[in-house]
Amino acid sequence: MTETKVERPIILVTNDDGITAPGIHSLVNAVKDLGDVVVVAPDKPQSGMGHAITIGVPLRLNKVKDFFEGAEAWQTNGTPVDCVKLAVDKILHRKPDICLSGINHGANHSINVIYSGTMSAAMEASIESIPSIGFSLLDYSIDADFSAAEFYVHKIVQSVMKMNLDKHFLLNVNIPAVPLDLMNGIKVCKQAYAKYDEDFDERLDPHGRKYYWLTGEFKNFDTGEDTDVWALEHNYVSVVPVHFDLTNYKLKKDLEQNWDIL
Repeated sequence: MTETKVERPIILVTNDDGITAPGIHSLVNAVKDLGDVVVVAPDKPQSGMGHAITIGVPLRLNKVKDFFEGAEAWQTNGTPVDCVKLAVDKILHRKPDICLSGINHGANHSINVIYSGTMSAAMEASIESIPSIGFSLLDYSIDADFSAAEFYVHKIVQSVMKMNLDKHFLLNVNIPAVPLDLMNGIKVCKQAYAKYDEDFDERLDPHGRKYYWLTGEFKNFDTGEDTDVWALEHNYVSVVPVHFDLTNYKLKKDLEQNWDIL
């Protein structure tokens, strides 16, 4: 009797902080025992790129050897979304079982999900019918401690991969920057209505020409205890289910029923 060979799951890993960022190395370390990990990441930081794609310049794709222990790795001059597109079309022999993006250096809760290259990469995978998760740690420093994040990444991914997932499954996971013994667990949340009160700091360069630095103060307008911001403030790992369908179904129904020009 011939024994059927079971394929190990393929885990696609990407990020927006670049292939050298400590966060992506922690992500690989957290999940490398769960499947065959393939990394496709930008060759430089791409934070705040949102869902940008490269259309005006050629894309380069280079294999990186001995960069990640237990993972095949590639780098590209493209955006996080380009990374997912290139992985699916040019590198993998089949669609990965799951796409993981991160671990981002800094928060991607509330309105940040709109601007985040980390979450846009995960969302692109979801659009491509690949279940995906974006992970972020609330610490922007290059020497951030990812040990507690690794624990929760492994716990979440291991659990998710046992589920019967919808092909558009997509989670936004944010992790407080506190030691593991201060974590209160995992909380499934909604996205808070919170945003930055922005300003552009106007300065002069040595030639007397104006230039601007974007600044801002984060403000939370959502006082509910079911939001990602509340969860993170109380040392919970926040898990927000998200999707790429931006249809406002309530407004759609109201217009269909009440708009006098229809």
